[in-house]
Amino acid sequence: MTSTAPRAVFVTRETDYELLLARHATREQARFYLETRGQKLGELETRHEQFLTVLHRARAAIPTDWRQTLVRRADLDRFLFAPEDVIIAVGQDGLVANVAKYLTGQPVLGINPAPGLYDGVLVRVALGRLPATLLGCLHGDTAVENRTMVEAVLDTGEKLTALNELFVGHRSHQSARYRIAIGDAAEDQSSSGIIVATGTGATGWARSIMEATGNHIALDPVERAVGFFVREPFPSVATGTALRAGKFGQQALAVTSRMTDGVIFADGIEGDFIRFEWGRQVSLAPSNQVLRLVVS
Repeated sequence: MTSTAPRAVFVTRETDYELLLARHATREQARFYLETRGQKLGELETRHEQFLTVLHRARAAIPTDWRQTLVRRADLDRFLFAPEDVIIAVGQDGLVANVAKYLTGQPVLGINPAPGLYDGVLVRVALGRLPATLLGCLHGDTAVENRTMVEAVLDTGEKLTALNELFVGHRSHQSARYRIAIGDAAEDQSSSGIIVATGTGATGWARSIMEATGNHIALDPVERAVGFFVREPFPSVATGTALRAGKFGQQALAVTSRMTDGVIFADGIEGDFIRFEWGRQVSLAPSNQVLRLVVS
């Protein structure tokens, strides 16, 4: 461990109350907006205050000889993480996915500020356990899961990494046209796009696809393998539907774009994308980068 004092980096996102105020400028305007639609601002205010209380208690639990800072989700792409950082995500599970791609092996732990609202699959360190867990991170004696991530590499060299899943398809969710290939199998397709998911993502978007299609693929979060799912493939004289779903690890899934407005985006955030225009090729596979998720 480096001799530099550890730094606790708190990662948060705006609460629903803060987002509402940002849109309507004042509390009274936000209240009026909701009440004209039969809703009340009080519930969002209560959640906001509960979140601030949890965040305050978490920050107060940091050892006095540690440094600490806070970064909002919107600023992650401009924040410089250091090797000695310990990342503490306070919020919903998706916040862990949001920060994972920016890390290089730093441990991440999550605190659930609203157990009655968020599932807590990734944010599962109890607030009361935070001091002991941080010391465990420092001395290397805490339980850590090395969760598999998925990576897209374009033929231009551009890369995009995700913890949950990558989406390959049309920018406006029109029919996506492409050629898909894995191993010796290949075909031209028209569909609603392709999802390539990890074992972590198998509890989210991929899960809903598996339940809807019946194509159930066993994916473990720490297994070096990912699954692909073609959404609503359309059969025609020029397109097939044989390659609907599958699991792969050693070999990559190759996709060639037949779209002028194709995109690849990560973890459900459409703004986090790379262009996938006509003729471009992308290789999708488990990434060498992993998320070091602290679980106790």
